[in-house]
Amino acid sequence: MFQNCQPLVLASASPRRKKLLAEVGLQCIVAAADIDERQRTGEQVNGLVLRLAEEKARMVGKAYPDIWIIAGDTAVSLGDHVFGKPASQIEAIDVLMQLSGKTHVVSTGYCLYHQRSATIHRGAVTVRVRLTSFSTEVAAAYVATGEPLDKAGAYGIQGPGGALIESIDGSYSGVVGLPMAEVLAILLEEELITPASGEGSGNQNLTFSGFVEARKR
Repeated sequence: MFQNCQPLVLASASPRRKKLLAEVGLQCIVAAADIDERQRTGEQVNGLVLRLAEEKARMVGKAYPDIWIIAGDTAVSLGDHVFGKPASQIEAIDVLMQLSGKTHVVSTGYCLYHQRSATIHRGAVTVRVRLTSFSTEVAAAYVATGEPLDKAGAYGIQGPGGALIESIDGSYSGVVGLPMAEVLAILLEEELITPASGEGSGNQNLTFSGFVEARKR
């Protein structure tokens, strides 16, 4: 669908973010950023994911000053409570039972950064997700798959956890961990990627040129 015009670095060890980029044809260098992800006192969830995405991008940018960095950070919240990645299976079950039958918010911040030119794009998307009502036994069976343990909110929408999703209002890829519509628009705007050549590429070019222009407005 797309191809790189320039190298890209993904500031994340998440295989899900890498897969989202690979699914549209983009290759990237993976360079995870080790930062303090704790929420600051009084910090709102959108501010949290925006700050962490930018911190990841800036940290990795020090090692790759001439290459564009893509970073993201995702948090799950219910009311004023923000759920991070569960530290154990017991905690994962507890988180899932708190979310069972309720609508919660998934917030994902994204940042594209080029250190040499001091250029930065960042933003956040908010998605409302409702889980089905399920028993502790169902939660425990899901946790036993191992999927929830490295995910904010203790579930993954793209794996077996998708069976627990009743509805989603917003960006699917934002829930996975990187809002692709927004990220692709920036990559196209900065001429870092281009629609892949081949049959139908002309139509793709028109479509995404229009998308970029709409974003600028």
